[in-house]
Amino acid sequence: MRIISGKYRGRKLKGFNIEGTRPTMDRVKESLFGIIQSHLANSVVLDLFAGSGALGLEAISNGARKCYLIDNNIEAINIIKENSKNIDESFCILHIDYKKFLKTTEEKFDIIFLDPPYKENQLNKALRIIEERHLLNDNGIVICEYEMGEPQTNLKLIKEKSYGPKKIKIFEK
Repeated sequence: MRIISGKYRGRKLKGFNIEGTRPTMDRVKESLFGIIQSHLANSVVLDLFAGSGALGLEAISNGARKCYLIDNNIEAINIIKENSKNIDESFCILHIDYKKFLKTTEEKFDIIFLDPPYKENQLNKALRIIEERHLLNDNGIVICEYEMGEPQTNLKLIKEKSYGPKKIKIFEK
């Protein structure tokens, strides 16, 4: 696993062996970042179920102004800290439950990555809180990565792709 483009292109990332996580494959990440490239410059990004931090760090590498990397697993947080060493851009790593973060943050986001553990049915809960609290800026996007259980949201679907059993849907405010 590595950062595939931008300022930190080629940087190796750790995190394959964190229980409960499934790192986004490089080919999926490359396709995804090609789709959202126009949203990245100077954006504020939330990688809510960050795992290794690969998606958030890719966003930083491609011009995001700030990234929040959130995970409730301390092992994941330690991996994110290791993966983000010597990255100069602004990011915030928090070991906190996703619901608590979403219900207490005052930040608004341009890009939100939602790739929760598939078996725990957290995707729609997170989407509901994001919409209720108006955490997405105008023209902001939410990227949902999932295998089962369609995302339920009032946001406008702008793109969807499948990679075997893995599906990605991108919604816009």
